[in-house]
Amino acid sequence: MRIFTAALATETNTFSPICVDRRAFEASLYAPPGEHPETPTLCSAPITVGRRLAAEHDFTLIEGTATWADPAGLVNRLTYEGLRDEILEQLRAALPVEAVVLGLHGAMVADGYEDTEGDFLARVRDIVGPDILVCAELDPHSHLTAKRLAAADFFVYFKEFPHTDFVDRAEDLWRIALDTLAGLVKPVMSVFDCRMIDVYPTSRDPMRSFVDKIMRMEAEDRDILSISVVHGFMAGDVPEMGTKMVVLTDNKPEKGAALARDLGLELFSKRGTFIMPQIDEKDAVSRAMTATSGPIVIADVWDNPGGGTAGDATVLLAELLAQGATDTAVGTIWDPMAVQICMAAGEGAKIQLRFGAKSAPGTGHPIDGIVEIIKLVRNAEMRFGESYAPFGDAAHIRLHGIDIILNSTRAQSFDPSLFSVMGIEPTSKKILVIKSTNHFYASFAPIAAEILYCSAGTPYPNNPARTPYRRAPRDIWPMVDNPHGAEQGTA
Repeated sequence: MRIFTAALATETNTFSPICVDRRAFEASLYAPPGEHPETPTLCSAPITVGRRLAAEHDFTLIEGTATWADPAGLVNRLTYEGLRDEILEQLRAALPVEAVVLGLHGAMVADGYEDTEGDFLARVRDIVGPDILVCAELDPHSHLTAKRLAAADFFVYFKEFPHTDFVDRAEDLWRIALDTLAGLVKPVMSVFDCRMIDVYPTSRDPMRSFVDKIMRMEAEDRDILSISVVHGFMAGDVPEMGTKMVVLTDNKPEKGAALARDLGLELFSKRGTFIMPQIDEKDAVSRAMTATSGPIVIADVWDNPGGGTAGDATVLLAELLAQGATDTAVGTIWDPMAVQICMAAGEGAKIQLRFGAKSAPGTGHPIDGIVEIIKLVRNAEMRFGESYAPFGDAAHIRLHGIDIILNSTRAQSFDPSLFSVMGIEPTSKKILVIKSTNHFYASFAPIAAEILYCSAGTPYPNNPARTPYRRAPRDIWPMVDNPHGAEQGTA
């Protein structure tokens, strides 16, 4: 038995000013066939899990290219077409195959391709024909389109946000795929459009309880192969943006459709209650400074490079300086030019430096001052679960008693090792400022005395009711109060 696998992924914030070319993919992950590392990245777990299962079950795994770019704005057209065609040629060369198992994200938008994953999957289907199994693991912060549903046999999405389960979901994907090829199951997808867009952290209720519930249903009902919530991605201005429920049954389409609808309406009934309570930068800094223990973690939730922003906002840093905060570390502020200047000056130098807030309106103002360069690291990395996330050449500088990490490769703050690799012991600080919406939670919660979610500035379109969408649907919540009608979705 021969199975082809590959990964092509990024998350596109269509409002971000930072465009993505091939260099962005190569900076994050570009692994030609057979060269993927042993540890998976967020969207390439099907490859590493597939390797193990191929050895255990004695089938041939043909690896294509695996590539991932950190979230940003529009993907360059030639970049997408080049990477797409590279993988498609590898698939053609691998024929005949019994299945294609892919790692995708689901929110990529390229110049000229509003639904890149739909385009890619449709071309895969054209190559292998109607009878070959095609399936994929995806990030829930994505768009589920009719074109994708028509091209693939089934999808499995991460359940957790933060995405701590991408390897577990790759295991689910492969289990269903191998059972399908063995004739043990016949997967059928049922989808319900929740007609809403929201943020669904699984680190707190009500989403924690909802995910626990669907996992129990998977374990207890043999007809259910998988249940996924496609959260949607509110910074992706595309026609099929929004939250969807996906129920994968063993050839029980009517049961799947009814269950998807029931679960979808249950989710809709809790609209507006999922996202973490947020405070502004003034409140966040004053609360952190008056706390009696630390570290207090302040999450700059909307300047999150993991959502496609630059990660160079200075609103929180300016407030820390204004309130005279010390014993504080900020990680990170993206400014490749400032990093270059620091690298040229060298460790121990004290220089005049302007940094931050260069990318877009709503990110604050550049910071000016005499800074001391504490530590310089080439090709810095932090941990993210069992893998590593690069944040590029980086500089640890100190300004008015505040330690600041400047980075050259955009990356959200996944793990406290972000600080330690730059010579900062995170547990010794009273205040830690990070840039992430919720992926940080699993790693930072164990060391935090308290976590404050801060909404500072407007680097990200975080209020769908007011976002100037041009392509996204306008007949979903919160753009309208209840698109399901007076008797539905209000329980």
